[in-house]
Amino acid sequence: MTDRRMPLPDIPSPCVGVCAVNPSSGQCVGCLRSIEEIGAWPRASNEERLAILERLKERRRAAGRTSAADQRPRRRARRATRIADSKD
Repeated sequence: MTDRRMPLPDIPSPCVGVCAVNPSSGQCVGCLRSIEEIGAWPRASNEERLAILERLKERRRAAGRTSAADQRPRRRARRATRIADSKD
């Protein structure tokens, strides 16, 4: 069976425009990404970006910076799982 759905658009950057690195954690104080994750973002695939976003969700939870959106699974992650399952 062929998946005829349109491909997902690129996942936008989680940058919130507060760009400063916390020297003790090595993470941006705005988006909580590491310098490595910030540098990798432009060339990362959607799968890699989803992995970064999942790590950010955990960091936000640990820092007490959660939102209602953090309580829901990401739609892209659910779709990626369904597509991977259908290929098996």
